[in-house]
Amino acid sequence: MIDFLIIGGGIAGASAAARLSDLGSVTVLEAEESLAYHASGRSAALFEQNYGRPSTVALNTASYAFHCDANVLSPRGIMLVGQAEEHDRFAADMAQMQIPPITLTEAFEKLPILDPAKITHAAFDDRAQDIDTDRLVQTFVRMAKANGAQILTRSPVTKINRTETGWNVLAGSDTFDARNIVNAAGGWVDHIAELAGISPIGFTPMRRSMARIPAPDGADVSRWPMVFGAGEAWYAKPDAGALIVSPADEDPVAPHDVYAEDLTLAEGLARFEDNVTMPVTRLISSWAGMRTFAPDRQLVIGRDPSEPSFIWCAGQGGYGMQSAPAASQLLGDLIGDRQPEIDSDIVGALSPARFR
Repeated sequence: MIDFLIIGGGIAGASAAARLSDLGSVTVLEAEESLAYHASGRSAALFEQNYGRPSTVALNTASYAFHCDANVLSPRGIMLVGQAEEHDRFAADMAQMQIPPITLTEAFEKLPILDPAKITHAAFDDRAQDIDTDRLVQTFVRMAKANGAQILTRSPVTKINRTETGWNVLAGSDTFDARNIVNAAGGWVDHIAELAGISPIGFTPMRRSMARIPAPDGADVSRWPMVFGAGEAWYAKPDAGALIVSPADEDPVAPHDVYAEDLTLAEGLARFEDNVTMPVTRLISSWAGMRTFAPDRQLVIGRDPSEPSFIWCAGQGGYGMQSAPAASQLLGDLIGDRQPEIDSDIVGALSPARFR
């Protein structure tokens, strides 16, 4: 009998395994051939403490020390830019993310492709950092395995039955008996709930598209910041000598292995080109991932009120990588009946009980 059967092997499942393996036996079931295949493996990978709702910001803040100890952060910086007609949206972004303004001269020095004929507002924060997402996932995997956790890939869950002692789960051709299920299935969390006879919460998976484009000829982009257009209408970030550009789309989709749509990419690249002097002449590659949100766009962490042996670790949206250390710590505290390290109002804001 497994104490905690975790369904999903992204950053939510891997971090949950690390924390819960201190409390009992853990098995992780991942449907794909490798961990972190969907949203977790397609993240823009930035640690920006003030990105997200207040509860997410609290998790980000509480996660910082873990990220430092795990040595997964490296300097990047984040810049906001806007045109004259975007003043209100730019000001709202700057206030929400607490990013101080800089002069246009400073902005053009940090990001020389900005168009001086278009850009009228700029802000910059050097505290934003890149996250080595693979290293972060593997850090949690090592923690889990050190406590005896079993991690299985190619194990899609197709059937869940309630038993007198917990749960019986069919994954591939194997069955597993568990005292508790941890639902960390990303875009599929409501589907897993329905298989278990638990009322779904109403999560929405949303497509987020990316295009990789060549850097300007001769340019060393390695020290350029990540840059957001006003209202997060687009963003761009250096990546392995090239640039990744996103239209920052949030199109609701059914959970599946999503791909970027040409029209969406074209619209996003056009918005990027409207703010810079470099033309986009070709794509190196493109892809998409899913950002899955609860109805209030906050994470969902804890036992389901209707069935305490069904545990939610869901709704990471675009914040999973930066919030995972504190989110998983909260999960471990709740399940281990320990006083959570994070404030009680945040615990309540993240509880599944808010939907019941």
